Amino acid sequence: MSESVIHLLGLSQRAGKIVSGDFAVREHLAKGKVKLLIIATNTSERIKEEYIRIGQSKKVSTRIFFTKEELGLALGKSPRAAVAILDPNFARGIEGLLEGGEA
Repeated sequence: MSESVIHLLGLSQRAGKIVSGDFAVREHLAKGKVKLLIIATNTSERIKEEYIRIGQSKKVSTRIFFTKEELGLALGKSPRAAVAILDPNFARGIEGLLEGGEA
């Protein structure tokens, strides 16, 4: 697990620029507020497909990285199936690290 990505996830959580949990993620996706959606690798295929479908319909960049436990740990919470980043700057930074192969 990339320390840089974990650091940015934690920082964005403390800044209030992340939502997690099924209801909150879906609500923010529906409102068009999500800039980056990260789905846990060990989320069920059905849930992954739903999040991917919703993300594509809203033109949200979607990445599948980390486990539920790793995402929860990064946010200081219980395991999370998905995390939605709301801030464009945090989203750009995290996505850049993920695409750069640092995750």
